Amino acid sequence: MKTVNPAYIEALKKVVKNSPYPRHMAMVLNHIELDRADVAIKLADYHLQPFGIVHGGVVATLIDTATFWSAFLRLPEDAGLVNVDLKLNYLQPVIEGRLTARGTCIRPGGTISYSEAKVFDENKNLIAHGTSTLMVLKGKGLKLDVRKFREE
Repeated sequence: MKTVNPAYIEALKKVVKNSPYPRHMAMVLNHIELDRADVAIKLADYHLQPFGIVHGGVVATLIDTATFWSAFLRLPEDAGLVNVDLKLNYLQPVIEGRLTARGTCIRPGGTISYSEAKVFDENKNLIAHGTSTLMVLKGKGLKLDVRKFREE
């Protein structure tokens, strides 16, 4: 039986943390396992739109990212993903604090995967919900020096 290598998870989190866009957004991949991922942002002034609330793009980014990573670990090591569809509903405005998106891969696939994410504020209020259709891209995997799976 194959399981995800914990050393791979740590290497993956480091790559995400040091990638330009997540770093720019102050976004962190907190947790990842098969079919699930948690992504968080500690909100700052640069996340706000002119009316003083969190910009919808920040929330969309969280949903996009959490759905992506929730589907990622089922892929072969040489494959990546691209989002081909993102649908979301904003349910409540946010001004400050921390947002966490919990992604769940509903249907993993060799060509297309389908995931959802829910965004919560630090008081566990549901802020937004979204779904994503993701297409597998062969030959676009991450090059980490650690094997993704281990045999048990």
